[in-house]
Amino acid sequence: MQALQDLLGKLSDIIWGEYVLIPLLTLVGIYLTLGLKAMPWRSIPKAFSMLWQSRTPDDTNKGDISPFQALMTALSATIGTGNIAGVATAIYLGGPGAIFWMWVIALFGMATKYAEAVLAVKYREVDELGNHVGGPMYYIKNGLGKNWAWLGMAFAIFGMIAAFGIGNLIQSNSVASVLKNNFDIPLLFTGLIMAIAAGVVIIGGIRRLGEVAAKLVPLMAIAYVVSASIIILLNIDAVPSILWMIVNNAFTGTAASGGFLGATIWAAIRFGVARGIFSNEAGLGSAPIAHAAAKTSDPARQGMIAMLGTFIDTIILCSMTALVILLTGVWTSGETSSTLSSMAFANGLPGIGHYIVSLSLIIFAFTTILGWSYYGERCAEYVFGIKIILPYRLLWVCIIVIGALIEQIDIIWILADVLNGLMAIPNLIALLLLSPVIFSVTREYLSKESS
Repeated sequence: MQALQDLLGKLSDIIWGEYVLIPLLTLVGIYLTLGLKAMPWRSIPKAFSMLWQSRTPDDTNKGDISPFQALMTALSATIGTGNIAGVATAIYLGGPGAIFWMWVIALFGMATKYAEAVLAVKYREVDELGNHVGGPMYYIKNGLGKNWAWLGMAFAIFGMIAAFGIGNLIQSNSVASVLKNNFDIPLLFTGLIMAIAAGVVIIGGIRRLGEVAAKLVPLMAIAYVVSASIIILLNIDAVPSILWMIVNNAFTGTAASGGFLGATIWAAIRFGVARGIFSNEAGLGSAPIAHAAAKTSDPARQGMIAMLGTFIDTIILCSMTALVILLTGVWTSGETSSTLSSMAFANGLPGIGHYIVSLSLIIFAFTTILGWSYYGERCAEYVFGIKIILPYRLLWVCIIVIGALIEQIDIIWILADVLNGLMAIPNLIALLLLSPVIFSVTREYLSKESS
């Protein structure tokens, strides 16, 4: 097992090294932001207004779920352990400066997420069951042509496999571990309950998933933000110095302190970007799979709603977790992952803090399991056809139980990094090659809006 972990670690180092994915993700985000003339940043208020209005969709538009439900489905997959365990891991490995680089990649990632959704809606198809399906595999095939079909197939294969690690094993393991450590609930019991609950939702397909996500995601996000805000307000005097530490350490590295072993500038960049991508998934190509099912006639409108996913996930929720960890001073304890976040909330809100993290992690991880089940299923359908849907759902439910029982999670995190990278590369290539289409669709939309 150690040999496999070492091998995966080396592969992760190559993919996420200074010459491959980090510069590619960053450059694509910068290029799209410039090509869109910073429209994603300028349009944040308008996008939130559109999101609110889209709760009641125009049923004359093609699609399966409302634009609001599409974003909530995408957020159900992105708001998960990355917001709690992932942020803590980024700080543990890269120091406070890692949070700065999470912000940077998120801001440019808004343009990437916008572009993904635009292409997903423009090039989506209707499958044999009447469902609207789309995502990188479809916009590669339909947008780039037959010569690039292999790239779309590569994405689908990576996504089909990656879903079990990113959206299943890590999530169920995190929930089971927290409940075992805090409440001494048996791992198997947690796994079985999650599997049954997930199965009830998954069997209903995208429509039931959209309905559940539209109710759970806003509720859990608001509750988490309120809890974190209380701790931040109680330590408001220290906020300016913490923000300065984040920015300063992003360019100077972080010295060893207490149980913290120290981190270089490159570690801050690498783990900030990697954990940021794991959290908001901008560039991975996962979220556009959900947005392709939206009831909309305009790809740009859905793109504007989609880009809010990155803003909400990283700029708001991840920042809240980071500030709580840094303000309470526990980041030098030597702890990591969800344990560090739990410790921070317990110190910030004695008596109830660790319960808040536990409950948030349970709901976040559960909705991530739901969202990624849909992503993996769509990728599997692209590869094998609709006959794979039921077997994939049954296997998905079984893997939830297995994930809860795994004792060594480090190898799963490394595997998640590797699979994230393998998914992102085909998608980013497609975004670059199809960028003229993205810019054209956007100009046409803005022209209609201004007329």
